Amino acid sequence: MQPQLVNGIDDTTNQRSNVLMAWIVGFAASLFFFYEFILGNMFASIADDIMRDFHIQADKMAYLSSIHYLSNVIFLLVAGQILDRYSAKKTIIFAMILCVVSTFLLASSQSFYVALFCRFLTGIGSAFCFLGPMRIVSRWFPPKKMALVTGAVVTMAMTGGLLSQYPLTKLVLQFGWRESLVFVGWLGMALLVMMVVWIKNQPKGYQFETDQNKSVIEVAKQAYFNPQTFRAAMFTSLMNMAVAVFGAMMGSLYLMQRLGVGKEQAAMVNSMLFLGAIFGGPIIGWCSDRLGKRILPMKIGLIASFVVIMAILLLPVSLNVMTVLFFLLGFFTASQVISYALVAESSPPAMTATALSLISILTQGGYIIYQNLFSHLLIWHGGVTFVNDAPVYSFGDYQTAALMIPIGLIVAWVAIGKLKETHCQQIQKG
Repeated sequence: MQPQLVNGIDDTTNQRSNVLMAWIVGFAASLFFFYEFILGNMFASIADDIMRDFHIQADKMAYLSSIHYLSNVIFLLVAGQILDRYSAKKTIIFAMILCVVSTFLLASSQSFYVALFCRFLTGIGSAFCFLGPMRIVSRWFPPKKMALVTGAVVTMAMTGGLLSQYPLTKLVLQFGWRESLVFVGWLGMALLVMMVVWIKNQPKGYQFETDQNKSVIEVAKQAYFNPQTFRAAMFTSLMNMAVAVFGAMMGSLYLMQRLGVGKEQAAMVNSMLFLGAIFGGPIIGWCSDRLGKRILPMKIGLIASFVVIMAILLLPVSLNVMTVLFFLLGFFTASQVISYALVAESSPPAMTATALSLISILTQGGYIIYQNLFSHLLIWHGGVTFVNDAPVYSFGDYQTAALMIPIGLIVAWVAIGKLKETHCQQIQKG
């Protein structure tokens, strides 16, 4: 049977071209998420330098790191509505500009409060870093591929997280944290140009779905008060706790005490958390799509994550074994990507971004809670000594604070107990 010709080109060629374009657009859109993960997780590499320069301890360090997520949560309340109603490309381009500008400002800041303001601005832009790409790829890819695509988008983010660890640590040791942030700012400028050129809102012939008959409050209530969405969002937030605490802020400092190694080696081990997620996101997403199930792989990933974090905290391990354990922790916690596909399938198409925004709100809000709780547990458990004007906490302090991670995974198990399986199909229609 001959392929059908359309304007002299067979259908197979058209389909391949559309698939290629979809991946190009998805890649370009996810560059924003990639960049935001550098900004969101870079404090693990510069925490001691920040505390030394601004003469602060772990509690104020947590404020500086988590205010990024505070503004993120505030603006996530409207980000989904904006993306569901207006141009996703224009929105994320503007948000990316805000992130780049605030990075340059932070690099030159001399005041702790100016630094707080810069991080607040970054958080505003970052409110769109995941929802924007997801809104776009949901128009370019069919539902049966969304777990794989979500995994790919998250992989881009985790690649940014990976770069914010050992590579950024090496850069900071050579040039200092301020000059290193200037480099990060110029990287953002280059990515911005790529985003402007390659991002397209939707393929030709796509009908933009929006529910203009419902008010913003009505749409938000329908999305946010859906128990399916809330439980999936809780799962994602709690599964992300290890990244929030170790990857984004205190991982290198914890490992320096846990293993008795230097900053570079600790940063290398900590970066394995992101490398594991880079592999885990698309692999677990692909498995979920192939199985036609969402909840089963989520549960398997959660159980495996619990076993690995207990090994990290309690077993006497070498540097090489800890490297493998951090990789596995990142790999299995990446099962959180499935919840995005599950929520998208459980929501009317016209409010996809709004429903997904609840996951982002609880996840980013979790960063605020987890980072501040961890830092307060550090201070509460014991004393602090100062080495070269930087505060140093004991291994016992870190160990006690880190117990919050396995406790969070137990709560996550409870949260997904009553989730409904979607079988990779849209179960609600707008």
